[in-house]
Amino acid sequence: MEDDSDPEQSCWAGLPDVCLRHVFHWLDDRDRSRAAMVCKKWSRAMYSGSLWRTRTITFNGRPSRAHTFEFETALWYVKKFGKYLEHLEIKLLNPYNAVLTRKFQVTMRGLLSHLGKCNSRLVSLSIQHLELDRVVWKSMVRAQFIKNLGTFLKRMGKHLDYLNLKGARVTLEEGCQLLNSLSYLRNKSFISEVNIEDFFSLHLPIYSSTLFHQVVSKFQSLVILTFNYNCISDELLDILCKHSAHSLCTLNIKCHIHDPHGQVVWGMSWANLAKRAPQLKVNFFFERVMKHDHLARILLVEIPVRSISLRSCYFSDPDWTMRPTLVNLLPAYRHVLQKLTLEVNNDHELLDDELLQLILSCKRLFFLKVWAFLSVTFMEKLLQNRSEKKCILTTIKVRIYTARQETREEDRLLRDIYKKFKYLIDSELNYFVITYPMV
Repeated sequence: MEDDSDPEQSCWAGLPDVCLRHVFHWLDDRDRSRAAMVCKKWSRAMYSGSLWRTRTITFNGRPSRAHTFEFETALWYVKKFGKYLEHLEIKLLNPYNAVLTRKFQVTMRGLLSHLGKCNSRLVSLSIQHLELDRVVWKSMVRAQFIKNLGTFLKRMGKHLDYLNLKGARVTLEEGCQLLNSLSYLRNKSFISEVNIEDFFSLHLPIYSSTLFHQVVSKFQSLVILTFNYNCISDELLDILCKHSAHSLCTLNIKCHIHDPHGQVVWGMSWANLAKRAPQLKVNFFFERVMKHDHLARILLVEIPVRSISLRSCYFSDPDWTMRPTLVNLLPAYRHVLQKLTLEVNNDHELLDDELLQLILSCKRLFFLKVWAFLSVTFMEKLLQNRSEKKCILTTIKVRIYTARQETREEDRLLRDIYKKFKYLIDSELNYFVITYPMV
């Protein structure tokens, strides 16, 4: 028995450090701690910096003994391994009351303070969906958290390459203060990717703010910028053209029904930016902004659009029609559009022919996602055209709305269509089509 066990022990003892660290990558913190107690070699491997470069710290917003432990372990982790961190993501999940937001703020104060002192490697920071405008955030707690975060960004601004504060919901002054922290030391920021989608509170016309323009002018090498359409203005586009045209590749723009989007932006401003930034791709995400006259004011032909998402979120208006958008507006991008998402409640109009013609006219369209009232035969026509190489779609995701609870007949027809085009679907397409009762 002893002779059999010795080779096994020597095999584990002789496992190269690189292999041991790879095994440790798959363990959670508790199992890593237990493994570190096996021997000195395993203990040294557990403290290898490569194991702690990336971290997601989650704080649950519901009170419980287990969730209380999360706040304690977050601080323990940063004190123990914070110096190795390169990519940090922090999540606060649906805070239940003001007590928890206060606890989160206190924990973050200690976490950010220690990290700011011990770390010189952090290049990526993400703190999403804080929703600081909710009533669970008392004004003093909110102000202290923003102050602590601003201080941290001042310390780490010269290192950070990626910042994601999506869903923070701060005031104009607070938001500009935080963004300005990134350029604190040099009056310039060379961060390459910033996500400030839903960063500002609802209803704010950021596009008219001189303060916001001054802050953005300090970003010198933006590659990807994600933000809301209520920030867009001729002045902003000119600033991007002047300071980031050499590096700018992607603009992700969300336009929400509750955000101001009635400002006039000239096509010449977009044309100048597209000319100075030849790699630029613009992706639009519309939430309940569906009326043709609103979209026409935003979707100018000079914009180098690559992706458009139109979502009505079950919103239904008998006076609204989708047809002008499909027939008159979207075809303007038929030479450049690559991804199209439509989630619309068109229960009062059929769009099969108009949608099919749009798809066939878009010669670079490879991704299609549609949730709408369609006939099942639409799928047969679309696949037939794809089999004849009249379009280049590689992803087709369709939810066919129906006003009837019973969808047995539609499901049978979809199965027949799948059988007819089985070889094409299995070999060339990422394909998912279902029926969905809307009653």
